[in-house]
Amino acid sequence: MIVVLKNNVEEEKRNQLIDWLKGMGLGVHISTGESQTVLGLIGDTGKVDAELIDSLEIVESVKRVSETFKCCNRKFHPEDTVVEVGDVKIGGGNFAMIAGPCSVENEEQIVGIARDVKAAGANMLRGGAFKPRTSPYDFQGLKATGLEFLKAAKQETGLPIVTEIMNINDLSLFDDVDVLQVGTRNMQNFDLLKELGQTGKPILLKRGLANTLKELLMSAEYIMASGNENVILCERGIRTYSDYLRNTLDLGAVPMLHELSHLPVIVDPSHATGIARVVPPMAMAATAAGCDGLIIEVHNDPAHALCDGAQSLKPDEYAALVKKIKAVREVI
Repeated sequence: MIVVLKNNVEEEKRNQLIDWLKGMGLGVHISTGESQTVLGLIGDTGKVDAELIDSLEIVESVKRVSETFKCCNRKFHPEDTVVEVGDVKIGGGNFAMIAGPCSVENEEQIVGIARDVKAAGANMLRGGAFKPRTSPYDFQGLKATGLEFLKAAKQETGLPIVTEIMNINDLSLFDDVDVLQVGTRNMQNFDLLKELGQTGKPILLKRGLANTLKELLMSAEYIMASGNENVILCERGIRTYSDYLRNTLDLGAVPMLHELSHLPVIVDPSHATGIARVVPPMAMAATAAGCDGLIIEVHNDPAHALCDGAQSLKPDEYAALVKKIKAVREVI
């Protein structure tokens, strides 16, 4: 249920209403915009007398919400959420450029790539220390050592770190990580999501390769319902009948997610396509579709990369792409 308050409501009266609603056992999500204040009621709203609330002097309107996702619903929070990562802002007109290798291989590699992508215009560094792989025989990442190398790259360049967490038991290792990524395989690992909801850290939540938008939003709801509103949604491609690309990049998800939710939406064209030469046009298309940022794989030697070299751009290719992205953003 949503309660929209009239403009210029006295704070004392507003607080009295909120306390009364909480006294009914409801959670109250408060969204204060430029022109109105919206109270999102979470819980068993069936016992709430909507007509009684609507009759109150300070109330503009009362609406029931049929969607099962509440916290991330734009109806509850009309204004765009802006997630802040250090000095970097994502959403609300702010654009994030996240770049780096699929896997951290050694300190020299990750520090060198961090320097290159920062020089090209990236404002955040990605790199996998823990790697979920389809085959048990593939490189699984350097784990804790990889995190140390990422921290060295951050110290060298100042770029905030984005890296994937796979297991609740490893959470203490990620204290110095700026953005915790939930990969496609863990999008519905609800125990992990609830635990991440306790951290307060920004969470980059990737859509599962066979999941609907509603399922993605419900996963975001798990994090937010646990107390963490710093969630970034990521469209990274879904599995379809395509036989030439790794996945199918669902660009229609970008405007639809913006319509349904106030959370920022970024796009990963690297995992979506699996082919380096296809990444730039899809990155530009995602930008034109209105995404709030891009996460792109960059490697200094893709031919010898330990993971996903085929979809990784070289630093000079990434630099050229950044210029094109800026040109697209200027047009739209």
